[in-house]
Amino acid sequence: MSKVHNFSAGPSILAQSAFEKSIQDIKDFAGTGLSILEVSHRGKEFEKVMAETEQLVRDLLNVSDAYDVLFLQGGASTQFFQIPLNFLKTKAAYTDTGTWANRAIVEAKGYGDVAVVASSKDANYQFIPKDYAIPADADYFHCTSNNTIYGTQIQEFPKCDIPLICDMSSDIFSRPVNVNDFAMIYAGAQKNMGPAGVTLVIIRKDMHEKLANRHIPTMMKYKIHADNDSMYNTPPVFPILVSKYNLEWVKELGGVEAMAVRNGAKADLLYNAIDASPYFKGTTAVEDRSKMNVTFVFEKEYEHLAEKFDAACKAAKLSGLKGHRSVGGYRASLYNALPIESVQALVDTMNQFND
Repeated sequence: MSKVHNFSAGPSILAQSAFEKSIQDIKDFAGTGLSILEVSHRGKEFEKVMAETEQLVRDLLNVSDAYDVLFLQGGASTQFFQIPLNFLKTKAAYTDTGTWANRAIVEAKGYGDVAVVASSKDANYQFIPKDYAIPADADYFHCTSNNTIYGTQIQEFPKCDIPLICDMSSDIFSRPVNVNDFAMIYAGAQKNMGPAGVTLVIIRKDMHEKLANRHIPTMMKYKIHADNDSMYNTPPVFPILVSKYNLEWVKELGGVEAMAVRNGAKADLLYNAIDASPYFKGTTAVEDRSKMNVTFVFEKEYEHLAEKFDAACKAAKLSGLKGHRSVGGYRASLYNALPIESVQALVDTMNQFND
């Protein structure tokens, strides 16, 4: 079977080595004679996996001992309400840069006043707002680093004097970030870290003392999970294991610094092809273009070629290129494990229209 080029926005492409090692562990995990799908999460073999996965996160992102690294469940969408449940006392500040940022805002409004300090919603989220003021009296400021649906990405994070919280679900481990600038980073795993089912939370320990004066269910308290090494309840065992293997692959290739170079080359190749083509155009402001999710459409006069292009993509085994239903067009997700050869295959297919 010839290669399928996986441009899915998520769950997304992962390192081949992660699949191969995980398959072996499904059959026999760590020499136990049992599958990873049936072993106790309290056993020393899986406790070792948890410790090693945490250390990989710390090594790859230079996470200091001032932070807890947690592996939770519920996806980033649970974090949308868990964050204000814990930390919104009177007012929180948010930027509205896309669908997921907007959903976080909606959830936060259930717990207090939300100041939307900047929004690109009226422009269909085609750019990242800049030069906005963050209120000093807010309990925290929340932003979304990369917008999978609209194809925009924060290139420079804002500086602020209040706790900075960021949803990095779709670009974590794709480039270096200074974790020390953030009070909390969270990410659903299913883009660059691992399969769906586990959510990474990196939280500065002093945030545990900034709780709002309300009842917070035990399972929603970050410190409970920190005190129990992410095993207050049964963790998502298999997704954590696969994440470990995928992060090992990232480290072996040179870490997030190497990923940034790799991802930059892929993005440049595709954006250059879009800009050079008379048939296609990008949908976002050039300065805010995402290196993870490249969104593009046909120029209006060539929209009738969409069916022909779709057939060419299918013939070339280019999978997952359909744009989100809310915006249409095309979206090529260039997550870490996607090889540049796949991007070249897409570019070659696009260039057929130029011949």
